[in-house]
Formats: sequence, structure tokens, C-alpha cells
Amino acid sequence: MKNFHTHTVRCGHAKGKDEKYVEKAIKNGFSTLGFSDHSPMVFAPENHRSTFRVPLEKAEDYVTSINSLKEKYKGEIKIHLGYEMEYYPKYFNQTLNYLEQFGFEYLILGQHFVSNECDEDAVYSGNATESVYDFERYINQALEGLNTGRFLYIAHPDLFKFKGSDEIYYEKMEYFAKEIHLLGYPVEFNLLGFADKRNYPDPRFWEIVAKEGNDVVIGFDAHEPSVLSDMKTFEKAKAYLNSLGIEPMNDKIEIE
Repeated sequence: MKNFHTHTVRCGHAKGKDEKYVEKAIKNGFSTLGFSDHSPMVFAPENHRSTFRVPLEKAEDYVTSINSLKEKYKGEIKIHLGYEMEYYPKYFNQTLNYLEQFGFEYLILGQHFVSNECDEDAVYSGNATESVYDFERYINQALEGLNTGRFLYIAHPDLFKFKGSDEIYYEKMEYFAKEIHLLGYPVEFNLLGFADKRNYPDPRFWEIVAKEGNDVVIGFDAHEPSVLSDMKTFEKAKAYLNSLGIEPMNDKIEIE
């Protein structure tokens, strides 16, 4: 079993020591654990402080910690160093340049905001809205990010909380799923949202995924070590996906 969506205390809303995540993963039979905390971002203006991501001053500590665990548990479990990252056109390249000085192995796209997070027209993707304009902006911005070729998969692609008509939802999300499929990216079935009964995973989206034939990854989105012991929720998610004819492909993913 492999999980590529794991956070740490550095983002400000996760719990537990990094090593505890590794210990839980080993105990529960994981062959691979990918850490993907919310990426530091190089913002301008520089005084913008995000409330949910690793701050720049903790970036090196994150890398050092995960790399030391990778070495310590070599032979017991594969550990990978990554980030969950938004695609913000204004800051994407300079942030990548910043992260690459420390090294990382993969990125997953988690588009929490439309536009650039600190801009006046920024919209949080999880806020309920009937705005078709913002819905389309979310989809187009995520696709633009995937077109960079820098991501492993897209996390919670159904995060955007559109409360307009089902007709519009299906139209826009069918286009989104089809384009993601054409680009060759898996979509994530998010266990945190599933366990907490959030607006995602959205059953309408997963009907579309089943029809379009997208590859699917189950992401634990672990914000505390105990989540990696929750096999009951994992099995329920697999059963739900299987009922739609979807077989998750976690074990097929390899990171060099």
C-alpha cells in the first residue's frame, strides 16, 4: 500500500511528530509513504503570511527531517519528499526555484485558491458559491497547472464547492475530468473529505470519473499519524470506488 498525501505540524493544522507517521505506516503495512506538506510559497508582497502552509523559514527543517527518516528507515519502507502545491501563475516559477535549492521528489496539485492567494480577486475553493465564473476559473487554473508537467497527480479535484445547478456542475466537471484524462494525470479520492463528510469527494464527480475512465489514487491526506491506521475508512473508500467500477492505482505509482 502506498500513500503520497501526508502533512506535518509545520503547516500549522496537522499534529504529531514526523517519525510517528512513519511508524504508523510501517505498522499498517505501507510499502511507501510520501510526505507532501503544504508548500512554502515565495509571495510578493513578501509580508503575506499564509495560514495553512509551511512558512519559508521552516522549509529547510522539513527537508532535513524527511530525508533523515528516509535514511533511518531504509529497507523497512520507502519514504519520499514532496509538497502539496497550488498553481499560482504569478509565483509558480520563483517558488519552484526556491524549493529546488533544498531538493524534493514530487508535487501534487491541490488548488485551494482561485487566482493568486494574496490577490484581491482570490477565491477560496472550498467556500460555497453559485459563481459559474469562479467555477470555470478553478478548472482552467488547475488545468494550466497540470500542463506544466510538474505534478504527480491532482489532489481533491472536486474541492470546488459549486452550489449552482447540477446541469452546470456536470457540464463543467465532465470537461475537467476529460481534460485531466487526456493529460494523463490520476485524480485523487480524498480520504479526509470522505471521513469528515465534506463536500468532497462529490458523488457527481465520481460518476463522471467512472464514465471517463480516469486513473484514480486514494490519498489519505493525513494530518495526524493515527489516520494511517484507519483501514476501515480506506476499505470503505475502496468498496465505494469498486461499486463504480474503479480500481485505485496507488500501487502502480513509482517515484524515481
